This record gives sequence, structure tokens and C-alpha cells, in this order.
Amino acid sequence: MDAPLATPCNIQICEVTCDSFRIMWNMPPEDTARATHFFIDLSRKENRHPNRFKHRDVPTKLVAKAVSLPMAVRGHWFLSPRTEYCVAVQTAVRQPDGDYLVSEWSPVVEFCTGDYAMEHLQQLLDKANGSAGRLLRFSVFYRNQHPEYFDYVRDSPYGPLRFQIPAGHLLNPNISLYFADFYCMYTAYHYVVLVLAPVGTEGDNFCRTRLPRLDLASNPFLTCTASQRQGEEPVYCHASDVIMEVLFTEPVNLDQGSVEQISGHHQLMSLTTANAKKDPSCKVCNISVGR
Repeated sequence: MDAPLATPCNIQICEVTCDSFRIMWNMPPEDTARATHFFIDLSRKENRHPNRFKHRDVPTKLVAKAVSLPMAVRGHWFLSPRTEYCVAVQTAVRQPDGDYLVSEWSPVVEFCTGDYAMEHLQQLLDKANGSAGRLLRFSVFYRNQHPEYFDYVRDSPYGPLRFQIPAGHLLNPNISLYFADFYCMYTAYHYVVLVLAPVGTEGDNFCRTRLPRLDLASNPFLTCTASQRQGEEPVYCHASDVIMEVLFTEPVNLDQGSVEQISGHHQLMSLTTANAKKDPSCKVCNISVGR
């Protein structure tokens, strides 16, 4: 009877990107010599305040032939950017009858994937350009929330109260516009995430080195152009064929807008990429990262 395999220990994660990482661990030399396969149990770390509208991940168990450590694990079909994960490993020896002699699972370790690099965001931007559609005029930005949101701001699903503010308060020549993401989240619709940051602010400085900057007067998603007639308001336009989520980096004074009750289909899902899982089969919004 074969001797049991030792439990892998001292798990180390390194070279983490937005959709890949390398993993290594300690095991006795005799186990290294006879191990034929590694089992990796990978799952997203549970959020204390999960959003019930967001796609739920299924834990992923990977089976790989034994290789020299550290071993590369990559795949945009089960790894999302800037996301916390839990991982554990087993070593295994495949038997002549096809069964496996396996070790106990290692202790669980946690790590967080990296963000998109600028070149990856540029790939997403190029894809989003082709899906934006024609520009339509608009005059206000709005956000729907539950009443409690306006008493204590927090991350909650969209609700029956709408705060709206004239477009010029958030979109004007003193604002920098950045592209942040493009995705579909297993729906028929595609979403574009944009960031508005007042020029020279901490938010603007943060975005400048991390996100592609867009020309405020000429881009396919959100524009502000001066009126041809003196004294008239600028013209504000948005893309017609994508749903846009616009993030403003500074606090917004509620006195600049209005809050009103709305009815009907106001429960639009909030699908920002904080916890989003992209659809890896979508050819419209997927990019190849690290391959």
C-alpha cells in the first residue's frame, strides 16, 4: 500500500495579475517525486454585504498535471479583476486503476487579483467604441435609491427614489472624463462605466495614470459641446446603444438637484464591476489578457 501524501503547507501566491497568479507550497521531496497531479480549490471570498442582483460564482476546482513550482494559474473564465479569492491545494498520485491517492487539503489562503493594465482597458475601449451607437441629447444625470440611502449613503440596489441633477453640474470643461469598463454580465445589454473627475482633484490625479482619458467634446459615449449660439447651454449627449454607469469622484451636493418618487420599472440592476463576473463567452466585450 502506498504511503500517504503529506498535507501541502506554506502556500504562497505571487505574480498576481487581473486574471492569473502563480502558486507554490512546501511538500516533502518524496511527495514531489511521485505526485502526478495537483488539485486546486478556488472560490471567491464571501462579501459581508453581497448584492443580490450580482452574478454568483460557482467554486472552481482545477485539476492539473504536476509541474515544477511555482505553477501558473490563469483564466478569465473563472478569475475576475480586483476580486478577493480563497484557494487551497491537494497533491495526488494517479493509480493504475485510474483512482487517485490524495493528500489532505492545505490550509486556505486568501489573495486579491490585480486591476486591468492600461493596455487591457484600451482593448475594452476599442470594443466599446463599436457598440455605443448614435449620440442622443440629455439634460440631467440621475440615480435611483431607497429612501434610507439619502439618510445614510451606502451601497444598495436601485430603489424608488430618484435624485437628479442638471448635467452641467457634473459635465463641463472643468471635468476630466475617463473610460473604466465594458461588459454584459450575461444579459442582452452591454454596459459602459465612465468616471467624471474635476480637473486637478485627487480623483483626477488617481485616474490619469490608470484609465484611458476621453475627449469631452468628441467620444462615442458622453459628450459636452459648446452651443453654436451665444448664451445658450452646452449640448450634452449620451450613447444610445449601451447602458452607462457614470461615477463622479467627488461628493455631490444634494441641494444642486432634486429628489422625487418614481414608479414603474425603476429596479434596474446595479452591475458595476466592484463584484461583477463577466460573461467569458461574449465575443463583443471579452478581451484576451495575459495570453
